[in-house]
Amino acid sequence: MRNTAYFKNKKVTVVGLGRSGLACANLLYDLGAMVFVTDRCDNKITRENIRKLKSEKISFELGRHSENFIKGRDLVVVSPGVPDDALPVVWAKNYNIPVISEIELGGILCSGTIIAITGTNGKTTVTTLIARILETAGKKVFLLGNIGNPFCGEVARIKENDFVCLEVSSFQLSHTQSFKPKIAVILNFSCNHLDRHSSLKAYLNAKKRIFMNQDSSDYLVLNFDDKEVRRLAEEAKANIVYFSRSDNLNPNEQAALSVVSILGIDRALAISVFKEFKGLEHRLEYVMEIKGIKFINDSKCTTIDSTIWAFQNVSGKVVLIAGGKDKGNDYSLILPFIRQKVKAMVLIGESKEKIKTAFAGILPIKEANSLEDAVEQAYALASSGDSVLLSPMCASFDMFDNYEERGRVFKKAVYNLLNSSRKAQDILLRTQN
Repeated sequence: MRNTAYFKNKKVTVVGLGRSGLACANLLYDLGAMVFVTDRCDNKITRENIRKLKSEKISFELGRHSENFIKGRDLVVVSPGVPDDALPVVWAKNYNIPVISEIELGGILCSGTIIAITGTNGKTTVTTLIARILETAGKKVFLLGNIGNPFCGEVARIKENDFVCLEVSSFQLSHTQSFKPKIAVILNFSCNHLDRHSSLKAYLNAKKRIFMNQDSSDYLVLNFDDKEVRRLAEEAKANIVYFSRSDNLNPNEQAALSVVSILGIDRALAISVFKEFKGLEHRLEYVMEIKGIKFINDSKCTTIDSTIWAFQNVSGKVVLIAGGKDKGNDYSLILPFIRQKVKAMVLIGESKEKIKTAFAGILPIKEANSLEDAVEQAYALASSGDSVLLSPMCASFDMFDNYEERGRVFKKAVYNLLNSSRKAQDILLRTQN
C-alpha cells in the first residue's frame, strides 16, 4: 500500500458500521490510527459488526451520534449511506475536520490501477464485464465497491501491477477530495436519488467528482449517445474516449470494450467474454417457469430507466411487482411503457400509494404486505406466456437490508410457490385415483 505512514497515530472517526465502515475501521487500526466508530443504528447488523472489529481499543457507539466522537479528530470517514446533512458530517465541517468517503481512503492507499465506473444504470454489468475481460487476459483483478467487497477491505492485498474494477455510486463520490482513477467511466445520466441529493444538478455534480482530479495522463470514457454525459468532456482534463451503441454490441459492451482497448486488450478476446457472459444475479435474472409463467428477478432495479430497460428485454406481457423506498421518482414517466407492456401491478413498501396514484385507472393494481404475498398475488394475476417481474424502481431499505436480500426473498418465494403447486397437483392426482 501507499501513504500508510500518514495514518499512524491519527485520530479517525468512521461514520457508519455496515460493510464499508467495518472494513475502514479495521484497516485504519492496522495502519496504527486511533479509531472511533459511530452509527445511529443499533440493530442486528451493527451489533454483529462490533464483534468483527479487530480490537477492543476501537471505541464505538451505536444508536446515536455524539459530538465528542467528532470533536478533536484528524479525519472523518463516512460510509456510502451517510447523507451530507448527517450530524457527524455537520459537526466535522464546523470543526474544519476533513471528511472523506470509503473509496477515497482506498484510493489514497491503493498501489494498483483503478478503473472506476459510475452512471445511473449499468454500473454493475460494465464493472463485471471489464473485470472478466482483464482476468481472461491474465491480469490480477479486484472487483470492488458497490459490487463485491468494500475497497478498504481488499486494498492491503492489491499490488502495483494489479487492477481494481470499482463500481462507484454518487453517494460514494460525494465526499471524495483527491480520488483519481486511471480510467473513469460515466455510462449515462438520468433522474435518480432525489431523496438524497437536493436537486438533479447536485446529483450530476456528485457524479462529476469521478474525473475531478484526473489529468492528461488519465482517461475519461463517456457515453456519446447521452447528451448530458457527452457535455462533460468540456470540463475534463483527461484524455476523452467515447463509446456508442452499435448494431453488434449494446452500450454496456461498448463501454467495457472502450476501457479494455485503452489497456491494449485484444478486441476478439473481449468479444469472446461478451458471448460467454450469462448476466448477473438480481439483474433481469431468470428464476424459473411455473405453468408457463416466467419469474424474473430484477431486484437491483432501483430506477425508472432500469425498469424500462427490463420491459424492453422481457418477452410477452408482464405482471409487475414494484415499490419500496421512494427515491424521488416521477412514475408518470413510465406510463407509455406500462400501457404497452404491463397487464397488472402488485405494489409493496413505502411507495405503494405514490405508485398507485400514478397509475390509478390504467390497469389492475393490488397491494401486498410482504414480498412473499406479492409473489402469490402476481402468480394469480398471470397467465401462461406472461412474466412475473420484480423490478421495484425503488430502494430496498424500507423492507430489506439491501437489494440482494430482496432478490433472495423473491427467489425463495418463487421456489415455495413451486413446491406448493406440486403439492396441490399431487393431492389432486391422489384424489382422482
